[in-house]
Amino acid sequence: MDNKPNIVLFVADQMRCDSMHHMGNDASVTPHLDSILKEGISFENAYCQNPVCVPSRCSFLTGLYPHTTGHRTMHYLQRHEDEPNILKEMKQNGYEVIWIGRNDVIPGDKPKTNYCDEYYDGTTFENQRDNSNSFFFPKDNLKKVTDDDIKNDNFYSFYIGKLKDSEGYGKQDWNCIQSALDYIERKSKNSNSKPFFLYCTISFPHPPYACEDPWYSMIKRHLVPVRRPNISTLKDRASMLYSIESKQNLQNWSEERFTELRATYLAMVSRFDHQFGMICNKLKELNFYDNTNIFVYSDHGDYTGDYNITEKVQNCFENPISNIPLLIKPAKNIKVKPRKTKALAELLDIPATIADMCHINLSYTQFGKSLVHVLSGDEIHKDAVFCEGGRIHGETQAMEKGHNPTSPYWPRLSTQSSEGPEHTKALMCRMGNIKYTMRLYEKDELYDLDKDPLELVNQIDNPKYQDIVLKFKERILYYYMETADFVPQGRDQR
Repeated sequence: MDNKPNIVLFVADQMRCDSMHHMGNDASVTPHLDSILKEGISFENAYCQNPVCVPSRCSFLTGLYPHTTGHRTMHYLQRHEDEPNILKEMKQNGYEVIWIGRNDVIPGDKPKTNYCDEYYDGTTFENQRDNSNSFFFPKDNLKKVTDDDIKNDNFYSFYIGKLKDSEGYGKQDWNCIQSALDYIERKSKNSNSKPFFLYCTISFPHPPYACEDPWYSMIKRHLVPVRRPNISTLKDRASMLYSIESKQNLQNWSEERFTELRATYLAMVSRFDHQFGMICNKLKELNFYDNTNIFVYSDHGDYTGDYNITEKVQNCFENPISNIPLLIKPAKNIKVKPRKTKALAELLDIPATIADMCHINLSYTQFGKSLVHVLSGDEIHKDAVFCEGGRIHGETQAMEKGHNPTSPYWPRLSTQSSEGPEHTKALMCRMGNIKYTMRLYEKDELYDLDKDPLELVNQIDNPKYQDIVLKFKERILYYYMETADFVPQGRDQR
């Protein structure tokens, strides 16, 4: 196993692609991510397969679309032992698998013995592989929510602002980084010849929007990009967005307040960038860097005030929540043409790419395609990419009930409980610079990103685009026919 490359997955939560400086955000401070362009690639057009945590993670760790095995809700995780997962695959192929940080994949009451050799959730520095994990976000210091709190126009915004230090909110991420650094240090002194697979997945820049100095003060507010306009001023959009906007109570916010919220989010991204730099520096210091394939990405994005909405939503696909960072720094043995690439890519391509880099065969059917050829210079990867979400009427198990107005998530989750069209099934398909969204119970959407990069004008009723719509519908039919299911591995007695 000495010649096998190491793998590092460094994963953000809720980070949008345009939050990085090299993607054109002048207010962003991301020097370590930007530096990947010197020796790797960054995808301008990478998409998650679902814009919320659990379905996206179940997809990018398997290479399966959310609809294939029904992972379309925050409360349906990989509960069956025979479900595939790249962590299990790497462990079975002789890798030492270290899982640090977020879960959102395996039910919290199940141990991770089959998935990794060590697991650290950030609440402790002890290996918890054989135990159920604790809730990732700290629960202490929660005060009782009053009616006055709910009426305050800041309550549903997720905005906190400047943190006094690193000891409260966000501390678990620092603990996760320390666990990663400690492991790399131990590995350098360990005679164990196994290559390592380090999956470090932290919480920033997931709301609430809050960050400490020096990152909070790094962001120049006058350079923060202008928001997309209020969704209430736009026509023919998803009813989910109109409903959330009406409930989040941000209608009277000034542009200065939104700018401050967005700057705080960018500060969180900058802290993520700094922590990524710490990991890279440790790999370099201990001579692991050259033989390590590094992937940096996020599970999905965040509206961050665009359309007058914060947070994310499960069945809408505007670029702020579906177009995510995906950066790859390959090991020295892999040919690479460093650059930003416009090639269309999906997060579910990651398992196939890892298998290709490590010369292993995945033991299960999956739908990803290796990105190694894009590393070497190809600018065409897939003709189409997809992002999906929502449910059919009557699918109450997907509503994620249990939240009341005292929860900051209430605007979205109360809308998900409606039996109107708000939370129902939708699928986004992008081919070239056209994005088409098919909706099961309401009007479809089509955006020409060349003419309308902010996705403001729904062209679905424009006769000039009708031939294009038919091509998208044909492509979607092929997509569903190819990926709707697969025959399970192995044979049963009959």
